[in-house]
Amino acid sequence: MSPSRPGITVHDVLQKTLDVTHPVGVSEDEFRAAMSRLAGGVVLVTAREDAGDAEGVADLTVGEDVGMTATAFVSVSLEPPLVMVSLRNGSRMDDLLAEQPLWGVSVLAESQRHIAGRFAMKGRISDRLLFEDIAYARGEQTGAPLVRGALAVLECRTEQRVPAGDHTLVIGRVLTAAVPSAEGGPLMYFRGRYRTLG
Repeated sequence: MSPSRPGITVHDVLQKTLDVTHPVGVSEDEFRAAMSRLAGGVVLVTAREDAGDAEGVADLTVGEDVGMTATAFVSVSLEPPLVMVSLRNGSRMDDLLAEQPLWGVSVLAESQRHIAGRFAMKGRISDRLLFEDIAYARGEQTGAPLVRGALAVLECRTEQRVPAGDHTLVIGRVLTAAVPSAEGGPLMYFRGRYRTLG
């Protein structure tokens, strides 16, 4: 079907619709304010630097533990089991997971706000000191620290890295999943603050 007016294409009509519904020029502050109204769970993403060998098997005799608080973490697929985390480009965790395919996730409980805050600090102290007084177990598949008392823990292997603006979306296949703690509710992040349900 040809357009009713010469020189107007379907692409032009669609673009006009997009221009109306998705205005160009949204400021960082406007975008941040809007997205802060989306409540999200809080996780600690962990990995052991230089821990994987050529076959992707954890080697605990080398490397150092690294951790990062994340709220942009979602389930992607049930078959196969996939999850995704969004990492800021150039962050230590982004650089590490570009080389290290094995990582862990601890879904933090409401009582673990101090852990989330500690690993979210800018200009923070060394990762070794950050982990010093936190109880954790090592993942059998990844060697990553998995926080004791977390609502759930997962071990993952990177399947895909997708550039997305100033972040990288890291999609991981879940190698192990456990629910070690049924106590308490989840730690949430809403309007720039850690919160609890209720």
